[in-house]
Amino acid sequence: MTKSPFNPADDGAETNFDSKMSYSDYLGLDKLLSAQHPLGETHDEMLFIIQHQTSELWMRLALHELTAARIAIRKDKFRPAFKMLARVSKIFEQLNNAWDVLRTMTPSEYTAFRDDLVKSSGFQSWQYRQIEFVVGNRNLAMLEPHSHRTDFTKILKDELSNKSLYDEVIAALHRNGFDISAEVLNRDLNQPHLHDESVEAAWKEIYEAPEEYWTLYELAEKLVDFEDYFRRWRFNHVTTVERVIGFKRGTGGTVGVSYLKRMLEVEIFPELWRVRTVL
Repeated sequence: MTKSPFNPADDGAETNFDSKMSYSDYLGLDKLLSAQHPLGETHDEMLFIIQHQTSELWMRLALHELTAARIAIRKDKFRPAFKMLARVSKIFEQLNNAWDVLRTMTPSEYTAFRDDLVKSSGFQSWQYRQIEFVVGNRNLAMLEPHSHRTDFTKILKDELSNKSLYDEVIAALHRNGFDISAEVLNRDLNQPHLHDESVEAAWKEIYEAPEEYWTLYELAEKLVDFEDYFRRWRFNHVTTVERVIGFKRGTGGTVGVSYLKRMLEVEIFPELWRVRTVL
């Protein structure tokens, strides 16, 4: 005997959305799925567009988590901050995995539509720049690629008026009795944080007595987790670019792979990496 096809409505599932909010409505899928506009007829341009659009969505979530974590640390609410920072690490794991998809595109396939990009480039991602500014890698020269959009520039300049995530962490070390230099506590927020001996000494004391300073010890490891994934993202970016375009200049005018390799040397939380040598 043949069974009748299963009907979810028989189990109470809602199937009529004439006057109700649907899944598509809630997620704004009409707008989201109509935001891909290839400029040519090549098959692989859709991959390139969706790769970068989804990366921007993940970065939006990363900013949501990082800014909330910064506020939590400022208020000494470390446990919620740990959850948020752990989530950001997982977000960057997703961003890392996405390079595997883009690397399925060969140099020939990319060359077929590369000229359509003109001067547009991932270098101009204002959300990526904001992530760097939020965590502490600040460089005023990096405002220039966004100067054509006053709204983007305002967001980034407003960010530079706030303490970075790492500034808030260092302030938390000071509140917990560690002797942090006035120089680093009152530094120019427009500039990147540079290695400071007093901060390294504080982390050294914490790592040498984790049971005594468990909360700060856990905070340190959450930061290292994040930067670890962030560095891997940068490395995967370099590898993907070299695999697809070699050592050509980027569409945005950067020196391409050479520029990206230089970015691999940037340390966001320098003392947390250097302290490992002195333990």
